[in-house]
Amino acid sequence: MAIVLYYGSGSPYAWKVQLALEHKALPYERRVLSFSAGDTRKPEFVALNPRHRVPTIDDDGFVLYESNAIVEYLDEQYPGRGAPLFPGDARSRALVRRLVCEVDSYFSPALDQVTDELFGKKPEERDSAVIAKGRAAVVDEIAMFTRSLRGPFLAGPLSAADFALYPLVAFVFRAQEVRMPELDADGMLTPELRAWKARVESLPYLASTIPPHWQKKG
Repeated sequence: MAIVLYYGSGSPYAWKVQLALEHKALPYERRVLSFSAGDTRKPEFVALNPRHRVPTIDDDGFVLYESNAIVEYLDEQYPGRGAPLFPGDARSRALVRRLVCEVDSYFSPALDQVTDELFGKKPEERDSAVIAKGRAAVVDEIAMFTRSLRGPFLAGPLSAADFALYPLVAFVFRAQEVRMPELDADGMLTPELRAWKARVESLPYLASTIPPHWQKKG
């Protein structure tokens, strides 16, 4: 039976899980929820996830939410499918987990300062000082992750850490495309992170995970 993935188009946390599903080559069914329509608060979804959040998966009756827990579950439940997302010995796996935590605890809040202004407010209401501060914080985080690079990917081999960071980096470019052309997303990346981004985007399944509404103009 296919895994059911409940997600919102453009959610970086749901995108992380979708990348894991594709990497593991697991059959899954996508069910897109509309935030504006209140789908996450409808009784049938609340019965699955009382926190009203995406992503959520249903794997043959086993329901799980929280993206990091889902990625680890998929990796452990289906060990023979694709290269492990938490590879190597205990220390290598701990490094991957640390990087995932850093993405959630530091990179994401830095980016939120920018995206909250650009996507949450009308152009005339935006605070340019807040955007500039957030952009600087993202640049600092990019430098931090650059120093953490252990090889072609963040922890050496492709891992859950890359699937945690990539959707947020892609969101910077989306913000530039549809909200702030002068953001200079490419200039925010170091040469090393630009090369890393290109390697992630060369994965054969990456294109199929791009949020549906991103593929439409605007």
